Amino acid sequence: MGSNESERSVVGWAARDSSGVLSPYTYTLRNTGPEDVFIKVLCCGICHTDLHQVKNELGMSNYPMVPGHEVVGEVVEVGSDVTNYRAGDIVGVGVLVGCCRTCRPCQTDIEQYCNKKIWSYNDTYTDGKPTQGGFAENMIVDQKFLVKIPEGMPAEQAAPLLCAGVTVYSPLSHFGLKQSGLRGGILGLGGVGHMGVIIAKAMGHHVTVISSSDKKRVEALEHIGADQYLVSSDTTRMQEAADSLDYIIDTVPVAHPLEPYLSLLKLDGKLILMGVISTPLQFVTPMLMLGRKIITGSFIGSIKETNEMLEFCKEKGLTSMIEVVKMDYVNTAFERLEKNDVRYRFVVDVAGSTLDQ
Repeated sequence: MGSNESERSVVGWAARDSSGVLSPYTYTLRNTGPEDVFIKVLCCGICHTDLHQVKNELGMSNYPMVPGHEVVGEVVEVGSDVTNYRAGDIVGVGVLVGCCRTCRPCQTDIEQYCNKKIWSYNDTYTDGKPTQGGFAENMIVDQKFLVKIPEGMPAEQAAPLLCAGVTVYSPLSHFGLKQSGLRGGILGLGGVGHMGVIIAKAMGHHVTVISSSDKKRVEALEHIGADQYLVSSDTTRMQEAADSLDYIIDTVPVAHPLEPYLSLLKLDGKLILMGVISTPLQFVTPMLMLGRKIITGSFIGSIKETNEMLEFCKEKGLTSMIEVVKMDYVNTAFERLEKNDVRYRFVVDVAGSTLDQ
């Protein structure tokens, strides 16, 4: 596989406008280079960010857009300089497919904070060609941005880990929150939130799920394994839980008040924001000052952290709760995701779908 090879034509499912409706779309992949890997897509998770992007809710969408950044595929061919992968390997592709490689984040293995990072889709590659995601037959990815899926881990189980899983694992690792015995809160029990419960419990934490209603109580406590469940509108229970948590992972992707959750944190507690929200959030400063509390954010995770997280999940035998669908169901899946009607991650069986009709 070399840089002079002709472009490859593939079929994916693309949004054409801000309606977000996906339909078959034929396009060409970028020219391949010596460090590129050509993969056959097996499956791809659906993230809430995909919904934001196809509907242009962030005001930065370019069409036609093939979404999908929780991609598991099989290596078909490798470039002449590829050393880590060979045909037949099962690999993962996450949110990024490029970076500058020279800035401080790139040099310190946190390339997700590179100012010149290249997104898996809705971006432009270094050759000027649009990037397109995993709702497609094939992708071409630089070997630096691939991870090897651990042997024995089902592809459909691995897919959500490539965004939802590492998005939770990265801040727990970075902020020194991996040791057992901590008390953590997970705000919002969606795709990222349910992975938060699973990973935090595997680290030995006491985990409280915080939700806006009681409807997920049984699932949180009995199916996913949380220790406690708090309804944020229950002022009595919220007051009883004040100053009890070392951290809260806030996965809510829409505007919401922060003060009720800041009150739950201990001295030096951390509220870690994960949701992509395009409107300002508010809080009063004494809520932070009087407990030396921290509001911070975290963005996905690095390739290094993704590999660590995959090995952690394999070692602990962790699995996510998913609903596997075919590509012809994807628009319905997006509608259901918008209504939070999924437990807890859709995964599209791309290889088992007919894409061109």
